[in-house]
Amino acid sequence: QVHIVESGGGLVQAGGSLILSCAASGFTTNNYDVGWFRQAPGKEREGVSSISLRNGTTYYTDAVKGRFTISRENARGRFTGSRNNANNYRVYLRMNSLKPEDTAVYYCAAGPTPTTKNDDYVHWGQGTQVTVSS
Repeated sequence: QVHIVESGGGLVQAGGSLILSCAASGFTTNNYDVGWFRQAPGKEREGVSSISLRNGTTYYTDAVKGRFTISRENARGRFTGSRNNANNYRVYLRMNSLKPEDTAVYYCAAGPTPTTKNDDYVHWGQGTQVTVSS
C-alpha cells in the first residue's frame, strides 16, 4: 500500500528558502508521478510541481518557475523495516525566493503515470504548513 508522509514546512521570511520532503513508499512499480500541491485559506487546491519517478520528467506551475525545484531520490537500500526498498522514494521540493503568496498547506501526492489532472493523484499525505511572512 502506498504511503505518503510530508515534512519540512515552517515559518520563513519573504525571500527565504525551505525544503519540503515527501517520503513515498509502498510502490510496486515506478510508473508513478509524485506531485506537490498547495491550498491557501479560502482557495482551491492547486498543483505546484510534479516529477515522474520513472524518468524524472518535471512540471512546474508558472507561479513557481525559477524559484522551486523538485527532485527525487530512490531509497534503495536506505530505508529500514522494509524487505524491498527498490520502489521507495523521497521527493523534495526546494523553495527559494519565497513570497507571502506561497503561504499554504503543502501536500504530496502520488498517482499512476500519466497524471493530467489533480484527480489522477490517488495517494495523498496529510500536508505540511508553509507560512511566509512579509
